[in-house]
Amino acid sequence: MDAESGRGAAGARKKSWRSELVLAYQSLGVVYGDLATSPLYVYKSAFAGGDIEHSEGNEEIYGVLSLVFWTLTLITLLKYVLVVLRAADDGEGGTFALYSLICRRVRAGLLPGVGDSAVDELKDQPDGALPPPASSVRAALQQRRELQWLLLLFALLGTSMVIGDGVLTPAVSVFSAVSGLKLSMVNEQHQYVLLPVTCVILVGLFALQHFGTHRVGFLFAPIVCLWLLCISTIGVYNIFIWNPHIYKALSPYYMYRFLQKTQVGGWMSLGGILLCVTGSEAMYADLGHFSQSSIKIAFTAVVYPSLVLAYMGQAAYISRHHNFERNHHIGFYISVPEKIRWPILGIAILAAVVGSQAVITGTFSVIKQCCSLNCFPRVKIVHTSSTVHGQIYIPEINWILMILCLAVTIGFRNTKQMANAQGLAVITVMIVTTCFMSLVIVLCWNKNVVFALAFLLFFGAIEAVYFSASLMKFHEGAWVPIIVSFIFLTVMCVWHYGTAKKYEFDVENKVSISWLLNLGSSLGIVRVRGIGLIHTELVSGIPAIFSHFVTNLPAFHQVLVFLCIKSVSVPHVQPEERFLVGRIGLKQYRLYRVVVRYGYRDVQQDSLQFEKALVSSIAEFIRSGDSDQNGYPDGSESPYERLSIISKGLPFQEADGDGSPSPESSARKDTNPILVSSKSRRVRFVLPENAQINSQVRNELQELTEAREAGMSFIMGRSYMKAKSGSSLMKRIAINFIYEFLTRNSRGPAYAANVPHVSTLEVGMVCQV
Repeated sequence: MDAESGRGAAGARKKSWRSELVLAYQSLGVVYGDLATSPLYVYKSAFAGGDIEHSEGNEEIYGVLSLVFWTLTLITLLKYVLVVLRAADDGEGGTFALYSLICRRVRAGLLPGVGDSAVDELKDQPDGALPPPASSVRAALQQRRELQWLLLLFALLGTSMVIGDGVLTPAVSVFSAVSGLKLSMVNEQHQYVLLPVTCVILVGLFALQHFGTHRVGFLFAPIVCLWLLCISTIGVYNIFIWNPHIYKALSPYYMYRFLQKTQVGGWMSLGGILLCVTGSEAMYADLGHFSQSSIKIAFTAVVYPSLVLAYMGQAAYISRHHNFERNHHIGFYISVPEKIRWPILGIAILAAVVGSQAVITGTFSVIKQCCSLNCFPRVKIVHTSSTVHGQIYIPEINWILMILCLAVTIGFRNTKQMANAQGLAVITVMIVTTCFMSLVIVLCWNKNVVFALAFLLFFGAIEAVYFSASLMKFHEGAWVPIIVSFIFLTVMCVWHYGTAKKYEFDVENKVSISWLLNLGSSLGIVRVRGIGLIHTELVSGIPAIFSHFVTNLPAFHQVLVFLCIKSVSVPHVQPEERFLVGRIGLKQYRLYRVVVRYGYRDVQQDSLQFEKALVSSIAEFIRSGDSDQNGYPDGSESPYERLSIISKGLPFQEADGDGSPSPESSARKDTNPILVSSKSRRVRFVLPENAQINSQVRNELQELTEAREAGMSFIMGRSYMKAKSGSSLMKRIAINFIYEFLTRNSRGPAYAANVPHVSTLEVGMVCQV
């Protein structure tokens, strides 16, 4: 028996490693494409601005190589791979994942009610427990609201810059790859081909996104593997042919010599050198698409050594050639042997397409995280994998990125300005990540503040130097990510502000149970036959829309159901865990709360199936009995907020016209014949054999049956946000115009396409905030 269990454990480990290697292989095509294609434009960008010149002494090229090597090693390998990747928020990565992680641990979020424990209990969050007693940093974040706003704005700034990077990286990568036509075509023919070819490739790239990360990963991974093999082989060839001693330039001493000689020009060129680590943030943002170990394996074993050899090979070639017509000709293609330049050009273009994929999927991830925290308008999120949660596609964002990317490409038409823009976006996100990671080290990992300060000062100082150099290129293209990020930052801030105000309005106007108890069994209105389904986002409490109905409508259905449809972060919710049912008020009120949970890969039922499942669950809740809520005369709300998981609804069916049971129910040996039936449509509930019920339960089931026969009405509320009179001009513009515009043009709730709508009624409410 022990031998068998040992073999089983060994098989499980082998299977686990096999799956990790498969994910590592996929990650090459999805995560590392951007980082792998950076040799196309790093040296070209460093020398293109005229800040430094390639001289006979080679101090410049040696210094650039030393800076590239240590920047890649310190930022990408040390910071991201060894430290930042460990800070996953329920498997997700990116700027907003860090913010979410901090807020959940410190409770410093500005939007309460992000998660509902009754709904999220399926979610396995081992790190969800509160940390030890608060430190001074934690206490400051919990008590100082201005610090909470600063934290949120910083997160939104990083997220908006990631979106800006998603616009710029495809343009820079593809344009740089296609620019190899300059060396491969004669008579300046490339100027008529370069821009159209780039635009066609970009359109094709974004058109591929709907296939999903899984399919794209397997399609792109061979291309990246081939690309890395080519650049590393060419690098080794150039090292041995042109300068076998180029490895000496990896010494930090050459960085000092470079800055000493070039001074201000060398500092300005850092904006181009920075591009060697573009794609590092995408590596973290794509964490939700793959596992942490698979990303680490792919980088340390394949990507990092290949990039180092490629940069060394380019530097070795340039160090022995000083007859370039202009410095901006210093680039990747000049170091490629002429005989294989055309094949390498084709592979480079394919690799550039893959490189763009990494940032696009990273952008999808951060947008999804923003939506989950109500910091971005609702968009359609398509899950493209049934096994990996984070593999998603967002159509609206995909086409917005494509339009902006084409606009940047057509507008600039050169790598220099696009690279300046990309550099500023990349380094801004890195600075935000560094600041958040220092907080994570203290607040979430419970490390000494010395470690957090050391992390912040070391990496922050390096990134601050690069940021200052990139900012100096403002007039040469760096203004683009600032404008793009400002637009998205405005959208996210206004959406968050409006959502927070709406939540406050809902909480302030929520109906109390004591008010409900005072209405009596008729609720102060005429009860007519039928079931009324009132949709609400709340999983506890009575929404304001109910009091709106009671106040303005003279009649309502004899059975009222407050229906909350929620999506949870698991692929599938088992049918026996889908419905949570509870009672609101006293039994004679016939008010129920039903929470319906769907996994992100679940297909929602159609109207008829949903109605049957809903009524069956309520009937089983009634039959099985609930706590005697008449025993709480003080009107305390606690007993009325209890929800019971209904594993299997009470079956019901429409009987034949003569009232006899259907053949299916008669053939079942574990059921009794009809328990309750009504006279018109003969809707019948079927009980387990020997089930005993009292008259009160029988009457309640009878009334539910009659209501089901009369049909269902689905009532949806539509809130119109208006700023209160006397509000500031900025608030009126944000709420009355921008937020309302975003609300009208964003997606409706996820359930909207599949709600049961025998008859649907939408009722508007004006929320004065």
